[in-house]
Amino acid sequence: MRTNRRIFTLVRLIIGINIAVFVAWLYSGSGEIDRDLMTNYFLISFEALQEGRYLALLGSAFSHNMLLHVALNLFVLNSFGPIVEMTLGARRFLGFYLVASVVSSLSHALVSNYILQEPNLPALGASGAIAGLILLFSLLFPKQKILILGIIPVPAFFGALLFIGLDLWGLSAQAKGGGLPIGHGAHLGGAAAGLVYGIWLRAEASRREKLDDLKS
Repeated sequence: MRTNRRIFTLVRLIIGINIAVFVAWLYSGSGEIDRDLMTNYFLISFEALQEGRYLALLGSAFSHNMLLHVALNLFVLNSFGPIVEMTLGARRFLGFYLVASVVSSLSHALVSNYILQEPNLPALGASGAIAGLILLFSLLFPKQKILILGIIPVPAFFGALLFIGLDLWGLSAQAKGGGLPIGHGAHLGGAAAGLVYGIWLRAEASRREKLDDLKS
């Protein structure tokens, strides 16, 4: 049991940080925490990058200001995160999660400016990094079943492709002036980070197998 607690520490820490930032947003609404501090460091947009607020690339990925948003994201993170952390090890997992967070935030900023033509469109939430986590999980365990809408079991890799397809469709709709207020650009950026890292991990495993065969 002690080993499991060590393995899951990072996921729990990330969940705790997200909850703490959510509470900070609540207090900022009553004036007990500076609202400008929250918007400067926990919201990302292309305009924020132009103003040099680069810390928002990371802070926004740990930031939620709606209960349903934070609850759904942390539920999914707690579902996939511990398994991936146990597989990669704490150091690699943390490195991947932070990179996926930054890439997803940067992707939102670029998409909102160059595709949606809205450089001041703000975004926040862990869903971009979590999209990367799900994509990585699907490459590590492609035949493992995941539940679509919580009820439909499908192979993990097929499910990840379905999510990517939905985000591409949603982004296309937004580019035409419609769609839902969802950060499809962030999701796709995070998924791209998961895809690249997952391919690299599989290539690394293949090289190790070949070296082991040569030694035997």
